[in-house]
Amino acid sequence: MALDLSTGHLSPGMRVRHPERPDWGIGQIQSVVSTRVTVNFENAGKLLIIATEVDLEVVGDDRA
Repeated sequence: MALDLSTGHLSPGMRVRHPERPDWGIGQIQSVVSTRVTVNFENAGKLLIIATEVDLEVVGDDRA
């Protein structure tokens, strides 16, 4: 499920995946400030994502 930024549903604690970088693994959102989202990925560490340029995919509890 791709995130619609206009609804503002990104929040700290959510688990996400970068659609173009599956090798980074699942990430947990650390902070959201405007369109800047800091995510701590399993295999890539903490990265700043510009949410207007990357549609982070929200990951459910089943890690699908």
